[in-house]
Formats: sequence, C-alpha cells, structure tokens
Amino acid sequence: MSVIHDAPAPAPSRPTLTRTFVLLGSLQVVLIFTLAAPAVPLPAIGHRFALGRDELILLSAAYGLTFAGLLLFGGRLADRYGGRRALLAGLSLFAVASVAAPLAPGYVPLLAARFAQGAGAAVVAPAAMAVLRTLFPEPAAYRRAMATWGGLSVLGATAGHLLSGVISALLSWRWALAVSPVVALTALLLAPRLLPADAGPRRVGGLDVPGAVLATGGLLAASYGLVVTDAWGWDSARVLGPLTAGVVLLGAFVVVERRVREPLLPSGFLRDGRRVLGLVATACTAAGTSTVFVLFSLHLQDERGWSALRTSAAFLPVAAVLLVSGRVAGRLVGRYGPSAVTGGGLALGAAGLGLLAFSGFDTGTPYAVGVLPGFLLLPAGAAASFAGAAVLATDRVPAGRTGLAGGVHNTAMEVGPTVVFAVLLAVGSDASSLALAAGLVALVAVAGRVAAHP
Repeated sequence: MSVIHDAPAPAPSRPTLTRTFVLLGSLQVVLIFTLAAPAVPLPAIGHRFALGRDELILLSAAYGLTFAGLLLFGGRLADRYGGRRALLAGLSLFAVASVAAPLAPGYVPLLAARFAQGAGAAVVAPAAMAVLRTLFPEPAAYRRAMATWGGLSVLGATAGHLLSGVISALLSWRWALAVSPVVALTALLLAPRLLPADAGPRRVGGLDVPGAVLATGGLLAASYGLVVTDAWGWDSARVLGPLTAGVVLLGAFVVVERRVREPLLPSGFLRDGRRVLGLVATACTAAGTSTVFVLFSLHLQDERGWSALRTSAAFLPVAAVLLVSGRVAGRLVGRYGPSAVTGGGLALGAAGLGLLAFSGFDTGTPYAVGVLPGFLLLPAGAAASFAGAAVLATDRVPAGRTGLAGGVHNTAMEVGPTVVFAVLLAVGSDASSLALAAGLVALVAVAGRVAAHP
C-alpha cells in the first residue's frame, strides 16, 4: 500500500465556505428527494408501462436498495481516495442516471436508471460528509455543521412527496423525475470550483472488496425481502428466500471482517455508546417520518378521496415546520448538547406519532383537527432528533474515518425505515402501526435522556 500526500488546501473564505455548504446541503436534499419522488406518481408510471404490483414494488425500492447496500463501501472510498474525488465520481454517475430516468422509454431502462442513481448516491452521501470535515476542521464548527446537516434528509423526503405530487398533477410523472438531474448537473458544474482539495495523505490499495460484496449483497437481499412483505406474506418463499440469503451474507460479512487487515467496518467503530444512540435515533426517526408519509399519502387519497395535488398540499405544514425547526435545532445542540436534544426531539416526535395514531385516520375528523396537530409536532421533533443524532453519530471520529461515519449514518437512515415499516405493516391497521411506532420512538427517547444524564 502506498501513501500519496496532497498539498494542504488554503482555508476558504467565508462566502466560499457558505456557498460550498449550500452546494453539499442541496446534494443531500436531492439524494433523499430522489428516493421519495416516485411515491406519488407511481400509479401513473404503472399505468404508462402496464406494470403489475411486483414490478411497481421493485421500481419503488430500486433506488433505496443500491443506496443502502453500497453506503459502507462508498464511505470507505471517500476515506481512501478523498471526499472531493469520491464525490465527483459518485455525482457523475448519479447525474447520468438521473438524466436517463425521466427519458426512459420503458420499464427496464427506468429500473436500471433507478438502480444506478442509488449506486451514485451511495458514494455522494458519505463523500459529502467527508468534505464537510475538510471544510470545518475545528471540532466545534464541525458539530454545528452536522447539527444543521442532520435535518436535511427529512426535508428532502418532504420535498419529494410534496413536489412530486404537484408536478405530476400539473405536468406528468416524467417532469417529477426531472428535478434530480437539474440539481445534479448544476452541482456537477459548480463542484470542481467550490470543493476544497483533499488535504492530508490518502491511502491507495487494500480495499476490503470481499467485505464490500458481502455487505452489499446482504443488505440488498434482506432489504428486498422486507420490502416485498407488502405484497406477500412472511411465510412466502419470495420473502423468506431473500431474507435468508441476506442473513447468511451478513453473517459471512461479520466473519470476514474479523480476519481482514483493513475491514470495511472496523469492530471498534460501534463500541461508542453515544454513536450507537445516534444511529438508533436516526433509524427510528427516519422510520417514523417515512411511515407517516406513506400511510397518509394513501389515507388522504384512498379514504378521504383527495387528489394527488391536494394530498401534496397537506404536507406543506410539515415542510414549513422543518425549515423553522432545522434552524433552531442546531442552536439547541450547541447549548444543551446532542444527547439531550436527540432525546427531546424523539419525545416530541413520539407525541406527534401518537396524535396521528389516535385521530389522524378518522375520516369523520377534519384534517385541521385530526391530522394537522401531528403534522406540526412530528417534524419539530424529527428536526431536533436528526440534528442531535447526526452529531452523536459522527462526533469524535478520526478524520480518516469521516467517510465511514457518513456511510454508517446514512445506512441507518435508509435501512431503518425499511426494517421498521415492514414490521409495522405486519401489525395490522394503520393506527396500530403508528401507535407502535410512537412507543418505539418514545423508548429510544428515554435512552437519549439517560445518555444525556448518565
């Protein structure tokens, strides 16, 4: 293994620092936006290409499968070759695939484009966090940046549901998918001028390819098995087959990681209790918010008879609260610490989920009374939880493992909703599913409070 030393980059000016952070933040938002964008127009896509339920499920999950499955490997690429290099490479793939998606002439090209988008995103997300570490080398500044960063993903998910419905209703589903390439291509033009050079030594060679293959294959298979529980029972071979394969591959990954010199996921990385709390809080918060988006997108249209446009408008309060709360959450983290803010955010989010479970699905209760209160509490809690959890998950991580931290953090954000949502679907009614989600989030909130006051 050889080591190549890069010349240290000069400190960027404050305007450049701001523009670079906005660029990276916009990328993080659009990565999650791209995940959520097909949700509302999915029926229209199915009608256009005459797709069955199985094909729609795979199309909906394709991006998330490769995104979640490759994040660990993407994080290690960022650590080894530098955040700037990895980000530009991943962004190039993401941009090309994003252009191909809205232009796809059929189901197979669209499915391939969605898989490729996820692969590019899996490199961009952790690489962007590695670049943040270069931008903010001081621990206090990096913590403030991560507190702001934490809320961008849920903002992207909200924007995906909101804008995709509006654009699909006014134009078509192809235009809803065209948002991602516009942002990606703009970022690809600006990134070479704004991104700082990769500082310090970068190591070449020695990537844990067997570990990457096993981790990716295991996460892909297990995630797919959980996703298709929406169509088949837990005792179906179509569910048990992928789940079993996923468990076997992930078990093999654990064995391999103990024997290789430079493992994809070092064993000591998850021994920090604060980091584990941050990852669990991230997974639960992402699961709670994504469950609400899916269930209420269906409830408002199927049970209340709302149009796609009106359904998208119903999520406007969520977006507004996220914008305001995201700005406040970062300051709260600086004042009270990430553990306390994470615990408080989880408690507030659990209250919002509880309200929605209690009255949100009652069609006789007006939206303003039964749904809106939960739509205000949940995003306020999610913004605080994500802000604190992002700091907990990445705090005290050596500079050479920032990409790994970003990969693990984003993996929790992607895999959490898949696992929890599949379990919640098995519970039964929408209301009971949200009630269980509220209890789970509240339980993690207690752990957050304990961590804040050991």
